[in-house]
Amino acid sequence: MTVLDRGRWQWESATAGAIAGFATVACLHPLDVVRTRFQVNDGRVSNLPLYKNTGHAILTIARTEGLRGLYAGFYPAVLGSTISWGLYFFFYSRAKQRYLRGSEEQMLSPGLHLLSAAEAGSLVCLFTNPIWLVKTRLQLQTPLHQSRPYSGFSDALRTILKEEGWPALYKGIGPSLFLVSHGAIQFTVYEELRRLAIHIKCKEGKKNIANEDKLNSVDYAMLGASSKVAAILLTYPYQVIRARLQQRPNSDGIPKYMDSWHVVKETIRFEGIRGFYRGITSNLLKNVPAASITFVVYENVLHLFRLSRRRHN
Repeated sequence: MTVLDRGRWQWESATAGAIAGFATVACLHPLDVVRTRFQVNDGRVSNLPLYKNTGHAILTIARTEGLRGLYAGFYPAVLGSTISWGLYFFFYSRAKQRYLRGSEEQMLSPGLHLLSAAEAGSLVCLFTNPIWLVKTRLQLQTPLHQSRPYSGFSDALRTILKEEGWPALYKGIGPSLFLVSHGAIQFTVYEELRRLAIHIKCKEGKKNIANEDKLNSVDYAMLGASSKVAAILLTYPYQVIRARLQQRPNSDGIPKYMDSWHVVKETIRFEGIRGFYRGITSNLLKNVPAASITFVVYENVLHLFRLSRRRHN
């Protein structure tokens, strides 16, 4: 693979990832709102309604806050997801190509897949943490909120910088960096399952077809969903810790949690281990189909790019 081909592959991966990220958020954002509210509701807050389950939460938000409530934080979610997936696939494909050392036939080991995904995730965190912080706070605004509500993404940024300073934009960066393991686990499982699926297809008589043409959208959907479930089960507590850290301070300016260790101690004290898995049902309902959509869109967009290259060569 030439330098030009590598560069083209990286930008195609970034474009496919960005499109996939947008499609995912547009379809499943209400479940993200519900998930965030469950994550921070430890039973000791007064500015969030109590929801019995995911269905009850969606109906309650729709009834009391309308469509605007279900899509609270939608703009930063779209922006963050589009940028995150675009950068993630760009950095991930770039890392893979670097570790392959220019050998088109060489296959990466699971360890190098993991390292590539971890490297990409760490870089993405540094770019996008402020966006996710604003998204979380907008999603937590309800009619019960006591502070002056943010009117939107730009107002939230201005208010946070004015009232809390720029370090506040990086609240939750610690758990976010630990959550790099989520993407690393997901992509490693995806790559290994994808390799296994291609191997099975070869045994089914598709030996003369290029690897990228052996799998279809149903295959990609199943692979994406399976890899996401594995990643969620192993890393979900970090998401809860991050969400609780990113809450807006009380009206007196004092945050509810001072750092990640404070979150861990308070959660264990009042809720036990179960507290670290609050909202996991809505998280699975959102992210399992989201992963399927993401990888189906990503792989098919890449397939279109490959067909376009073939026609022009």
